Amino acid sequence: MYDPKKLEELKKSTENWEQTSLKKALGSLPERQDQFITTSSEPINRLYSPLDTASLDYDRDLGHPGEYPYTRGVHPTLHRSKLWTMRMFAGFGTAEETNARFKYLLSQGQTGLSIAFDLATLMGYDTDQPEAIGEFGKCGVAVSSLKDMEILLDGIPLDKVSTSMTINSPAAIIWAMYIAAAEKQGVRPDQLRGTTQNDILKEFIAQKEFIFPPEPSMRLVVDTMEYGSQAVPQWNTISISGYHIREAGSTAAQELAFTLSDGFEYVRWGIARGMDVDEFAPRLSFFFNAHNDFFEEIAKYRAARRIWAREMRDTFGAKNPRSWLLRFHTQTAGVSLTAQQPENNVVRVAIQALAAVLGGTQSLHTNSLDEALALPSEHAVTIALRTQQVIAEESGVTNTIDPLGGSFFVEAQTDRIERQAYDYFERIAQLGGVIPALEKGFFQSEISDAAYRYQREIDAGIRKIVGVNAYVEQKPLSIPILEMDPQGYQRQVSRLEDVRRTRDSGRVGQALDKLRIACAGTENTMPYILDAVRAYATLGEIVGVMKQEFGTYEEPNWI
Repeated sequence: MYDPKKLEELKKSTENWEQTSLKKALGSLPERQDQFITTSSEPINRLYSPLDTASLDYDRDLGHPGEYPYTRGVHPTLHRSKLWTMRMFAGFGTAEETNARFKYLLSQGQTGLSIAFDLATLMGYDTDQPEAIGEFGKCGVAVSSLKDMEILLDGIPLDKVSTSMTINSPAAIIWAMYIAAAEKQGVRPDQLRGTTQNDILKEFIAQKEFIFPPEPSMRLVVDTMEYGSQAVPQWNTISISGYHIREAGSTAAQELAFTLSDGFEYVRWGIARGMDVDEFAPRLSFFFNAHNDFFEEIAKYRAARRIWAREMRDTFGAKNPRSWLLRFHTQTAGVSLTAQQPENNVVRVAIQALAAVLGGTQSLHTNSLDEALALPSEHAVTIALRTQQVIAEESGVTNTIDPLGGSFFVEAQTDRIERQAYDYFERIAQLGGVIPALEKGFFQSEISDAAYRYQREIDAGIRKIVGVNAYVEQKPLSIPILEMDPQGYQRQVSRLEDVRRTRDSGRVGQALDKLRIACAGTENTMPYILDAVRAYATLGEIVGVMKQEFGTYEEPNWI
């Protein structure tokens, strides 16, 4: 892309600049003593120029928006035609409380739902099981049966609103409840739009909310992929998630490499099932973190698109260009929020959200200022939503596509993260692939080392966190904290008891028996899960059947 003669001239002029203008400036005004590093502890040069992007080929490495390799975006017009989906993550207490929050957010301009489930639900327990005591509604909404899902979605037109559900080990069951609740609204499965996170590999690597061993867990994921491609064609059956890998302490390159490795593994399993790659790949989506380092995050998203397009086309032989598209949702970095001076989190979130938009996200959640203290209040979540709306309507960044494309710094960072990702791909392959690598503790060790280094940099003052180790104040907190209905737990338990008392027990028993046989065999489990859900079998009952057939997983001790 550059004339070699011009590059040589630039190299000489840069050396002259360093010996004259720069040297003189440093003599009178030395640079700060800070270490100039990214959030991932990568060193940053003083200056970037065409010398840092000398190998860049526009058609090969960038391309036009909406064309291979999609570095500049998956759509030709991006946000000039359609803004990203403003999808605020919400869930707490009972289905009634969360339903009210959903309706409030939609009334304030939110354009998609995102459901947070409580820990008991995430782990496959009914609210009244002994293992769930003390966890009701604290990190999300409790959903123990189809009745809860019906209430959660009451009055929300599921044929018009797309929904994202953050659920993994019991994802097939919760998705079945969503489908069944939609049926009761008169909405057909082929009309439904949305995403199930359903990324079990990420759970083994980072978030640790697994139930079953890796192989049967992967089988359930592929069951949803296969069923979705046939019956729910507008649904993204997996959101391959780097978000939680980053929240656990990874670097940007680790987040990208481990997430894409997981994505490739799902593709391999889908092909092994006998599915054509172009049958399911267009409905794979991704979920990334937006951390503090503005340019590193933008570079990460651009590298992700380029790598995925190349590997899907050249390694997996996908013929449909839609299979090459890396479409992604972004959430601002929860781990970056501070309990100290929580109002500062508004600024952090705005910077992170801007990076996601400039990086070409299709969907965005902005965290609330109070999330280091509690679930977000209505006031705080409104500010978080307004942050997206100000970016969309007032900042001007949606007027052109990939405005930072061609930046010497951004392109150099994009190339750097891509190289680091491929280095990780090679190391994972040498360990035998994703599942052998996670069973050996490779991912966990790499993330742990990165998290430890980051914390040491904070403790040593190398890395400044405003309000934590810089510009500290000793003032009492003065922000309101969300309070949930104190009668919510009893209402939830009473509803569960009522469901068990009034349902057709014989139908439930038959449905669970058929599901048990399907789990023991090789059939797709989704039709049997749906039958059990429609009979009002509870989440805990269905998971209990699966535990009997699949077993449960305990993470090895690698130390």
